[in-house]
Amino acid sequence: MKKLLVIGYVWPEPTSSAAGSRMLQLLKFFLEENYHITFATTATTSKYAFQLELLGIETAKIELNNSSFDNFLLALDPKIVLFDRFMMEEQYGWRVDNHCPNALKILDTEDLHFLRNARKKHLNSNLTLEGIILNSDLAKREIASIYRCDLSLIISEFEMELLKTLFKIPVEIIQYLPYLLSEAEIKKADSSPIFSDRKDFMFIGNFLHEPNWDTVRYLKQSIWPKIRKVLSNAQLNIYGAYPSEKVFNLQNKKESFLVHGRAGSVDEVMQKHRILLAPIQFGAGLKGKMIDAMQNGLPSITTKIGAEGISKNNDWNGFICDTEDEIIQKSIQLYTDQKLWLEKRQYAESILKDRFSASKYIPFLKTQINNLETNINDHRNKNFTGKMLKFHNNRSTYFMSKFIEEKEKNKKSETI
Repeated sequence: MKKLLVIGYVWPEPTSSAAGSRMLQLLKFFLEENYHITFATTATTSKYAFQLELLGIETAKIELNNSSFDNFLLALDPKIVLFDRFMMEEQYGWRVDNHCPNALKILDTEDLHFLRNARKKHLNSNLTLEGIILNSDLAKREIASIYRCDLSLIISEFEMELLKTLFKIPVEIIQYLPYLLSEAEIKKADSSPIFSDRKDFMFIGNFLHEPNWDTVRYLKQSIWPKIRKVLSNAQLNIYGAYPSEKVFNLQNKKESFLVHGRAGSVDEVMQKHRILLAPIQFGAGLKGKMIDAMQNGLPSITTKIGAEGISKNNDWNGFICDTEDEIIQKSIQLYTDQKLWLEKRQYAESILKDRFSASKYIPFLKTQINNLETNINDHRNKNFTGKMLKFHNNRSTYFMSKFIEEKEKNKKSETI
């Protein structure tokens, strides 16, 4: 049986984040391809983590800068190693190269971290976004990681174009792979509550992800007070995993700004509210909350960044707004106009079917993996930049890792 090793940044939590849902989709794809999967991570366990064992997936705890991983890798001897975000490739990629040189190295970027970081800096800067990106150490690290892998999965078409045009990344080592939804998931909204059975606005997002905190603060300070002046009976309900004290401190019942924390069920909360209000100011990748809203028949108000990678030709199950005034105006209009609400809601299924149908993208992924397995040496020989980066990274990381490992051993011996 073919073996896949997934080196996870965290344990997958599909109820907490879009990244968790994405990872689960990839795991299910490889299970259907008859891979024996081992999911390994340094992260501590979470009560919200998906029970991978229920899918027949083995799990393992691994350590950073520890040669025990080498023995683990040799014993497992995987055919494919999938890195969950570039930081995992930085830590473990050189060990895979040394001990399992024939294993395919696949990177799931989740989103381009350097793009999200650059957009945050761009909000309060006179510099161009491109200038910030090209001078970003994070970009240098992430692009280098992409080159060192045999294939990187890119979740957004915008990010694919950025990699091809700004960085001249060869198309042979990157593949567009968005969310993968089944037919049933695409049609889920058909049975969701209608306009008259819903009320109030909502926002949802994992608060370990900074763009979500920024959005809630923006809603509290600038957007919601102006909406509430017109819609005095409406409430804004804030949901999300891992809220800190500063998030709960924003609650004000008199202003109808309510912070609930983690939602027991995303579907449940989305199906009782009338509008998802998500004026996201920076970020990257796909915003899972937008796709969840479409699946639950919930129209949304967002920005171009919020809709990035999902909308094509500005089609949306609500409105994509450019300015603060437009966000406020369209929110009020969509909340009060039943005919418009129903009209906008109808866009969701066609968007999901066109953009995220699993049956549309899985064949391309199968073909790419099969081609890599058949022609891996030729594929790697054409990627000289990747070879060069491996050479220098593997040497520097090797010595740094060994230094840290010996340092930790000395610490332990001193305490005995």
